Amino acid sequence: MEHFLHIPDNYIQLFLVVMFSLIIGLSQRKLQLKSDEHEPFFGSDRTFTLIGILGYILYIISPETKIFWGCGGAGLLILLGFNYYFKLYHLRRYGLTTIVIACITYCIPALIMTQPVEFSLLVLVVVLLLTEMKETFISVAGRMNNDEFLTLAKFIVIAGIILPVLPDEQIYEGINLTPRNVWLATVIISGMSYASYLLQKFVFQNSGLLVSGILGGLYSSTATTVVLSRKSKKYPDSFRYYYSGAIITSIGMMFIRIAILLLIFNISLFSLSWYFFLIMTVVTTTVGLLIYNHKPPTAEQLKQMDSIKDDRNPLEFKVALIFAALFVLFTLIIHYTVQEFGAQGLKTLSFAVGITDITPFITNLFQGDYITSGALIISATFIATFSNNIVKFIYSAVLGSKAIRKPLATGFCIVSLINLILLFLL
Repeated sequence: MEHFLHIPDNYIQLFLVVMFSLIIGLSQRKLQLKSDEHEPFFGSDRTFTLIGILGYILYIISPETKIFWGCGGAGLLILLGFNYYFKLYHLRRYGLTTIVIACITYCIPALIMTQPVEFSLLVLVVVLLLTEMKETFISVAGRMNNDEFLTLAKFIVIAGIILPVLPDEQIYEGINLTPRNVWLATVIISGMSYASYLLQKFVFQNSGLLVSGILGGLYSSTATTVVLSRKSKKYPDSFRYYYSGAIITSIGMMFIRIAILLLIFNISLFSLSWYFFLIMTVVTTTVGLLIYNHKPPTAEQLKQMDSIKDDRNPLEFKVALIFAALFVLFTLIIHYTVQEFGAQGLKTLSFAVGITDITPFITNLFQGDYITSGALIISATFIATFSNNIVKFIYSAVLGSKAIRKPLATGFCIVSLINLILLFLL
């Protein structure tokens, strides 16, 4: 460690040891104050600070062999062992957190003396977070389904095991289609969907209908439209603007999702066309918010409302395989459509694709080396979103209550009009 204002290194190191150990000790003191006052604890602020100082003294006595530091650690473990024995057999308490934190505090001097200060600070932050977030972890664990870790394992398999072993060689001559590119697109889409799912389930679980629409739109605006439309039948007509606004807002999130995909797969085109997606996001979200806040239901009526929860697993392996298959299919279709029918054929295909999930199609467009015109790619994207929004309106009109049709029609008309104007400007 370099000198700072001519202060010896040992002084700075001791100061850091004292401060880090004291902060950890204060966090333990806080836990004591929140718990049963009759429960004995191993120690708190002073004890942990002294443990840190002891570790520092024993470390610098013989920094080459570290024999004194090792013996001090062994003695501390014996004391901690007696403490745990008392808790286990007399209090019937099995927690090891305080004991482990005491051991970490003893190791802090060695960490400060051998590692950069930034790393030591990172360790301190992690310890404090893990200490303070006990109730959060309990709450999160209570919300987990039986297959939640299975879902996480699936994502690890998809992203960390399958992707690295796939070859990066072309499947078809003349078409930029490799197993790794196909699966990389699958991983990115799955990751975005999974992140939105986790936010909706664990962070914004009890949020309002609007937040559910926003997060659902980041996952799948089509699925969100279907879910919200069906839910609207359960509530009186006074909720029609709430549901209509949430559906329109979810469509605004679709344009954010598309912009993120463009940024990932074609950053040069994103730098030239990002403002088109920004315009659609702002307009669509604004329309959704205006509808959502128009004639809101009364406070008594809102008490009837539950949060929209969609606990479907977004990482079913068969869904990933379907996306990969669709990605390959659209790669071939787009390639031969452009080759045989040119730009007009691609635009016609874009409109037809709107009746399905447009994500594999759009992801393919952004990676397609067979399309040289950036304007054509953006035009095809906005044609697909235009037709897809028409399909969503049909879904909501058929599946939802009759009361939401009028505000939804107004919102969809405004969004579609702006979409068409941008198409003419391309």
